[in-house]
Amino acid sequence: MNRLRTLESFGQSAWLDFLSRSFIHDGGLARLIRDDGISGITSNPSIFEKAIDRSDEYDEQIRELLGGGMREPREVFRALAVRDIQNGADLLAPVYRATKGADGFVSHEVSPDLANDTEGTIREARQLWKLIGRPNAMIKVPATAAGLPAIRQLTSEGLNINITLLFSREMYQQVADAFLAGLERCTTDIASIASVASFFVSRIDTKADKAIGEKLPGADGGMRETLENLRGKIAIANAKLAYSMYKDIFSGPRWARLKARGARPQRLLWASTSTKNKAYSDVLYVDSLIGPDTVNTLPRETIEAYLDHGSPAARLEQGVEDARAQLAALENCGISLQHITDALTVEGVDAFAESANKLYSALKGKIAAFSASPRKQMSPGS
Repeated sequence: MNRLRTLESFGQSAWLDFLSRSFIHDGGLARLIRDDGISGITSNPSIFEKAIDRSDEYDEQIRELLGGGMREPREVFRALAVRDIQNGADLLAPVYRATKGADGFVSHEVSPDLANDTEGTIREARQLWKLIGRPNAMIKVPATAAGLPAIRQLTSEGLNINITLLFSREMYQQVADAFLAGLERCTTDIASIASVASFFVSRIDTKADKAIGEKLPGADGGMRETLENLRGKIAIANAKLAYSMYKDIFSGPRWARLKARGARPQRLLWASTSTKNKAYSDVLYVDSLIGPDTVNTLPRETIEAYLDHGSPAARLEQGVEDARAQLAALENCGISLQHITDALTVEGVDAFAESANKLYSALKGKIAAFSASPRKQMSPGS
């Protein structure tokens, strides 16, 4: 039994949270698609920073770009990333065709420094969509206040949007509303539009567990027991209630009208699913969140762990009332989940911006070195 492929029988797609040129060229990505049922790819600035800065696999194209007169690090990065996204999309094209456009997507992110710039996000998303030129591309837009009108506008133009850095259920409601409003405004065929709302999971437990640890020293016996029992539970509880919201949102008269026009629902995607706390199962955020019309995007190490000892079963819709009680108990203990998710959004944007800036700096160094000595070969990581 291939445990990863078994997720398909529960209505869940498994995507890969990783992309690099060497992984495409050595056949590793094709094998995951063929053998393990990987049906999509997500990327982000951190992934590209590691791939481009710490290897020489992009140096040949960098030299070509310099030969064509390109010098600005952001433009160079865009060209490098677009080629990888195109190649990944081409490998997934058979999945896209076989599922009639329901799956087989590759996501690429707008620049993180545009997270609070609506017009800048819209402008860059349009540029990326045109440059990539693949129907199975998705453009990632962050779930910020400025991102919401961008989601609405870009969806109305027929772009596939992956809403990223989504932590709170309150923001999810707004994200889903923006998606529906975009579909309602779209004057072209909405049947070709796909979208996912990427709910980040493990980071919530990391921050909630820290807050619980800070509360424990001053807690009485009853509260101490409650707090201890909430460790490692908050992220999954939050996700389960988000899925309940999803089922409510994508039903009823408003959705029925869009569905009649051929619209597809905006699936929930579970992101940040590698386990950060070694005391928890390394497949916790896969096994616990299996359910219909969802996606789980996994880094390679989590894929390997799941293939080895995952336990696929439909658990997403189980224990929903327990989840509601756990989140209420957290609030009753004086820990605000809203404060946690607000902080995580800011930290997520900052972390991606830091990775992007590190990447631009590394590219600036390579550009300078290659320009000064065109024949010099750069060593990996230089």
